[in-house]
Amino acid sequence: MNAIEVKNVNKLFKKPYDKTLKGRLISMMRKEKINEQYQALDDVTFSVEKGEGYAIIGKNGAGKSTLFKVISGVIYPDKGSVELNGTIMPLIELSAGLSRDLSGIENIKLNCAIYGLKKDKIEEILPKIVEFAELEDYIDVPIKFYSSGMKARLGFSIAVHIETDIILVDEVLAVGDKDFKEKCYNKMIELKKEGKTIVIVSHSLRPLKKICDRALVLKRGKVQAIGEINEMISMYEKM
Repeated sequence: MNAIEVKNVNKLFKKPYDKTLKGRLISMMRKEKINEQYQALDDVTFSVEKGEGYAIIGKNGAGKSTLFKVISGVIYPDKGSVELNGTIMPLIELSAGLSRDLSGIENIKLNCAIYGLKKDKIEEILPKIVEFAELEDYIDVPIKFYSSGMKARLGFSIAVHIETDIILVDEVLAVGDKDFKEKCYNKMIELKKEGKTIVIVSHSLRPLKKICDRALVLKRGKVQAIGEINEMISMYEKM
């Protein structure tokens, strides 16, 4: 049984100018089609094996983030289906789940509780989260005083220490300094070795070779190819 099964997924969006009254008026003045749509995903089908590292690659506008959001349940496809066999942890915006008025340690406890962890389990992983984020000296300080890098470190650390079967990563490893990025990639490799399924959407191709076994290449919402990671990266770079 695969960890993820995506079958014939389609997603349509209206053009951005259709979202506001001002945008609609400008479109009318330019004689543009108000109800014009574009196909973000066009009959996308693929599967990810349990314990596999899988990359979704493509240029801006290829549909990568839309596909990621469909898999994670943030948005729903217009047609097709997504089947997940296991619990899932989507890493989209690392600081999104942090409350600015709570301290770092309070945010850890709150987020862990939201994901259903019991008090004893939270106490067990709390020091590991703090140590990985390298925030020992600031963990009692309210989040509103953290830099964006500190928030990202804390958010990532919380996410990867909560027990889950499938981890979805959308460009979040692009944040932080060089050393912390390397630390994040090494953690991904460690989790994969533990049997976790890792799906990554990224423009940073070199690290994908370390983590991923296979890749899907998207272009304008359509699957161009699926295959071994090095072959797919080579194909993408020639596109």
